Amino acid sequence: MKNYQNKPVERESPKLEFKRAPIKDYMVRAKDLITFHPDTEIMEVVETLIKNRITGAPVLDEREKLVGLIDDKDCLKILFGSTYHDQPVRRRTAGQFMSNVMRTVSVNSDIYDVADIFLTSVYKRLLVIDDDGKLAGQISRRDILRAINDLHQHAR
Repeated sequence: MKNYQNKPVERESPKLEFKRAPIKDYMVRAKDLITFHPDTEIMEVVETLIKNRITGAPVLDEREKLVGLIDDKDCLKILFGSTYHDQPVRRRTAGQFMSNVMRTVSVNSDIYDVADIFLTSVYKRLLVIDDDGKLAGQISRRDILRAINDLHQHAR
């Protein structure tokens, strides 16, 4: 048998099927996440991101409600604010730089749901929300890779 490129096709190609694993098994739980408040000074955000080798974190209000996300790209705006607009970096806060454009998924989602979002969007991390709308955790592309690796090891 030949395919559209006129190349031979393997008759018995090994099929590897992954089970539908819940994201709960792979996400970083909210209690283990680094988070910020809108009034956190922006340079504290930058220092925390660097120190912890992360690229972003959720922003929560005083009631622990999710209000935004701040990442390394948001922090790059510091350069333009201070240089071109003569705005001092001191006294600038996460709330002034964070984005409220974020994607959330239900804690009941599985790795297929999340992988599909990653494949069809620019997001690198998704915030996981519980049934009450509170932050339950975060899942990243890397977490899905970990799931694929674990499932592959168990499928052998």
